[in-house]
Amino acid sequence: MAQKYERNQEASVYAGNLDERVTDALLWELMVQAGPVVSVHVPKDRVTQMNQGFGFVEFQSSADAEYAVKIMNMVRMFGKPLRVNMAASDKKVQDVGAKLFVGNLDPQVDEKMLHDTLSAFGPMVQPPSIARDQQSGNSKGFAFVSFATFEAADWAIQAMNGQYLANKPISVSYAYKKDAKGERHGSAAERLLAAQAAKNNPPPVHHQPPAAPGPYGQPGGYSQW
Repeated sequence: MAQKYERNQEASVYAGNLDERVTDALLWELMVQAGPVVSVHVPKDRVTQMNQGFGFVEFQSSADAEYAVKIMNMVRMFGKPLRVNMAASDKKVQDVGAKLFVGNLDPQVDEKMLHDTLSAFGPMVQPPSIARDQQSGNSKGFAFVSFATFEAADWAIQAMNGQYLANKPISVSYAYKKDAKGERHGSAAERLLAAQAAKNNPPPVHHQPPAAPGPYGQPGGYSQW
């Protein structure tokens, strides 16, 4: 049942190159000017409590998220230009991607730790998404990870399922599809579709959380941040 709760990637943006002083509240205050914000999460280092240089903002609609990318990319906060792009950078890749469910996560595990651990098995098409309580921001104990290839996803399952991450053994398996009851990603048909799509349109790959600047300049009111 837990796999049903997931950040709406199509209505979410990734914000990178954050100054260490940027908080959830500050990022919310900036992004709400692009449209109604559902949630903001800026992962923090569990030791220093400083942000890790990136965050996620979920809007009410994909149109709001796309508008935020247009007007907020390269806006300066505390003198540093933000890198803002869609969390789901390619819908076709997400629909037929190698998407994993990672469960039984220790509360100490954050997006950066999960990325650093699982990216060893292959490139991801988007940063890991840990399900979090909207009020407290605390992890719900599970996450979703989308690899660029099924080979990388298969390897991650074989190597990491049952292995300890932080203080708990994690479970790693293919995630259930949103619109198919009881059907998981990773089927033979899905692999065939992905292989055909890769020949015609190679998926975008992020070896690190995406930080590529876009074509839009910064608006005027935030250069003082």
